[in-house]
Amino acid sequence: MLFIKRGFAIVVGSIFLSLGINVFLTPYEILDGGIIGLSLIIYYLFNLKIGLMIIVLSIPIFVLAWFKYKPYFFNSLHGLLISSLVIDLFRPLRSLLIIDPIISSVIGGIFVGIGIGLMLRFETSTGGTDLLAQFISDKTRINVGIVIFAIDAAVVCLGGIFISPNTLLLSIITILCVGITTSALTKRHT
Repeated sequence: MLFIKRGFAIVVGSIFLSLGINVFLTPYEILDGGIIGLSLIIYYLFNLKIGLMIIVLSIPIFVLAWFKYKPYFFNSLHGLLISSLVIDLFRPLRSLLIIDPIISSVIGGIFVGIGIGLMLRFETSTGGTDLLAQFISDKTRINVGIVIFAIDAAVVCLGGIFISPNTLLLSIITILCVGITTSALTKRHT
């Protein structure tokens, strides 16, 4: 039964993630943090497929997971592959809506947060820098949340440098919305 619930969470989460990226973030060159953010930068600069870039950039992290965190490897591999495929399948939706960029960054952040939060709730994810942050935290004893924040901040700053200052501001709004939504969905009920 958990397998079916996890599979459902991966599919529905991937759809929300893909809608957030394709409908709300890419039309205004807005970034998310981590591997998704790096993949968006590559897309904005070189027009390479976002989902494919997520897979390529995740390979070193999944190699690390294979040797250090096998449960993470197995729980996240399906999420990585399915969400990356859905992101690239939903590419035609990029010109679906034209709305204010700030509203788009908020809605996009909420959609991405729902996608990530649903997957995390069922102990799966798209992989990405969360594992890298956990590994750095284990080695340095720095809080994993601080490490994730530092990685996301670095990605957004890169986008601000390589894309535009508007990208920086809108991406900060998006990351805040992603974080709040993900936290709300993964909050433990006691």
